[in-house]
Amino acid sequence: MIASTQTNHPLHSGGETTDPHSRVEKACARLREAGLRITQPRIAILSVLIARGQPMSIEQIHGELRTRSCDLVTVYRCLAAFEEIGLVRRSFFHNGTSLYQLSDHKEAAYHIVTKDTHEVSALDAAISARLAIAIKEVEEQLKAEGYTEVSHLLEFFAKPPGAAVEQRARAGQAKVPAV
Repeated sequence: MIASTQTNHPLHSGGETTDPHSRVEKACARLREAGLRITQPRIAILSVLIARGQPMSIEQIHGELRTRSCDLVTVYRCLAAFEEIGLVRRSFFHNGTSLYQLSDHKEAAYHIVTKDTHEVSALDAAISARLAIAIKEVEEQLKAEGYTEVSHLLEFFAKPPGAAVEQRARAGQAKVPAV
């Protein structure tokens, strides 16, 4: 089963940074470039997205705003504005939930969602790089054919390794070796 993530423009073209303060500053610079004001609720939302480092629902983001610096409607509005300027990517998962992730990486992040637990984890960097090359070729071909504002959606869903063995064992079908 495949669902998807929207590809947006990166915040910067430089190297990856892990300093949360620096990442907030870069995100705020991107807001300014787009003509958006820097507000405390926006900074708080960006800080939550940076701290978590993986896709989150609007409700999760709101729940992690410890200072209650904004209401749920403000979170929705801020994320819509962030998505419009390419500051966040929205992922659409099979249960209908939209999850948001800061889009400040040079390469798009692709994810695998565990079917049983709905845990989201990033694909291996090498696999993501190969996917990015293939997707770029498709996007370039579409642009050459006259399409504009080309983007893509891609997520992978799977049962984790060993899940089939565990299921058979629970059903009494697998033989457990004697010790």
